Amino acid sequence: MTVQDKAPEDLEVWIDQDLCTGDGICAQYAPEVFELDIDGLAYVKPPVPAGEEADLLTAPGAAAPVPLPLLRDVAASAKECPGDCIHVRRVSDGAEVYGPDAE
Repeated sequence: MTVQDKAPEDLEVWIDQDLCTGDGICAQYAPEVFELDIDGLAYVKPPVPAGEEADLLTAPGAAAPVPLPLLRDVAASAKECPGDCIHVRRVSDGAEVYGPDAE
């Protein structure tokens, strides 16, 4: 099933920093959602209005909403991540839809 085949639903993304390799591929695909911090690891950030700076969510397991226009980029980030550390799950039931634990 591809990103285009999925019905729009509320999704969130989180990164397992213990597995993050710091390659930054995620930030290249979706810089609005992912950013590398000073420690060299990737973190998620929530969507903010244009012109505002988002704070990184650095708490372990912290999740950020996935804006629908960025879903394809976030899904590609999860697929291409060399550390297999990006998890995208449905908010409604917590099921992983993209990432290493997706079914």
